[in-house]
Amino acid sequence: MDKGKQTPPKVLTYVPNSFDLEMAVLVIGSGLGEVRKNPLFPPCAPKGVNHEDFYKECQKPACHFVAKDYGHVDMLDDDTKGIRGKSSYCLCKNGKSREPMRSFVGGVVVAFLRAYLEGDFSDLVGIRYGHEKVPLELQKVEFLD
Repeated sequence: MDKGKQTPPKVLTYVPNSFDLEMAVLVIGSGLGEVRKNPLFPPCAPKGVNHEDFYKECQKPACHFVAKDYGHVDMLDDDTKGIRGKSSYCLCKNGKSREPMRSFVGGVVVAFLRAYLEGDFSDLVGIRYGHEKVPLELQKVEFLD
């Protein structure tokens, strides 16, 4: 919920490059994650415990992409069933449509896996430098290499 209130197990140490994972890391963030939609609840990804904090603790190699006008749960299906699904519409700030975020997340995950498991960096490099078309606007693209 906040910097001093991590959900157990507490993962963040707030020490730069402290994650010793011995593998490549892909961090995907949302530009609307810090935006509070409902005054009764905190933002879905508040400053201090969000994608930026996880990326800061990563070691090389790591990639960080932030989808500008999308929220924390915009990678879900358009029609989410049940109470949990309905709560995703009222608790977290959403973009106009979830489809672009789902497509981006799927595409960047495939590009990342091809790069670090198969050695084919062409798609990931293309996304990094804007040569590959993505279905949304990226607010931030960072690499530790």
